[in-house]
Amino acid sequence: MKAMKTGYQSVIKIVSFSFLIMVLTTHLFGQGCSDAGFCTLNSFKPHADSLTFTRKLKAGINFGSADNSINIFGSYFELNQRLTTKLSADVKITTLSQSGNGISVFNLSDLFLNFNYSSTSRFTLSAGVKLPLADGNKEKNNLPLPMDYQSSLGTVDLIVGAGYLINRWQFVWAYQQPLTQNKNRFLAEQYPANSPLQDFQSTNKFEREGDMLLRISYPMPLGKSFSFTPSLLPIYHLRNDKYTDATGIVKEIANSKGLTLNATLYFDFAISKASSLQLNMGTPLVVRDARPDGLTRSLIVNLEYMLRF
Repeated sequence: MKAMKTGYQSVIKIVSFSFLIMVLTTHLFGQGCSDAGFCTLNSFKPHADSLTFTRKLKAGINFGSADNSINIFGSYFELNQRLTTKLSADVKITTLSQSGNGISVFNLSDLFLNFNYSSTSRFTLSAGVKLPLADGNKEKNNLPLPMDYQSSLGTVDLIVGAGYLINRWQFVWAYQQPLTQNKNRFLAEQYPANSPLQDFQSTNKFEREGDMLLRISYPMPLGKSFSFTPSLLPIYHLRNDKYTDATGIVKEIANSKGLTLNATLYFDFAISKASSLQLNMGTPLVVRDARPDGLTRSLIVNLEYMLRF
């Protein structure tokens, strides 16, 4: 009993200290955590337990702070299904709500379909697609809203990746490339001079480029029921994005390509052999100068419940 009490106290101290670091880091480095969806997929996250399961059902909620005084609240449902001894499939559906500057919106986001092949217990290949459930051109008062208020990028994306396990270290590489573009028509000059949307990046006929990520994580058990996993997540946006101005000229958005380096912390608690809870927090350490896609997060917190059956 005493050992269990000491273990719980250690967990509380680690969680409190880690959360304090996240908050301080947020104030020091500002906003910048940008992800088009692939770093939160099952096969690209720490503790993605390859093919040791038959079926897993997950439900999660997340909240965070975004650019331009916007708060976000999201949710998702995910099913991970083993198909053979080496092959599995993931299906995930997401929603997103954004509020700020007198605007509040909510909509479905994306549907992810992903297949994973594990040639060995250490190496996994993944391939899939992201299908938009919104076109990226939500309007208010017959005026297009900026990407910051869109629940989806509105693009069909190809996603490929690979994961490798060595000792306790987990390495993941992934690439996400838009195959189509969205229908956003936001031009900042369409809004009156006193509107806060005048300061947003125009994204009319937005052309978003691809991303590449590398995740490095190291799970650390804290007893039979708890584990703690720190992770570094660099995401590189491969080229500058583009938009079309009011005169029909296609323009590059300067400094929209480049590196975003994120720190993430995962806390896992096994409720039983069949169910568990995961708390995940992330914040940026390095940011891109321009982030027109509206995916910026200064701090994101996610709580997930998982059921194996």
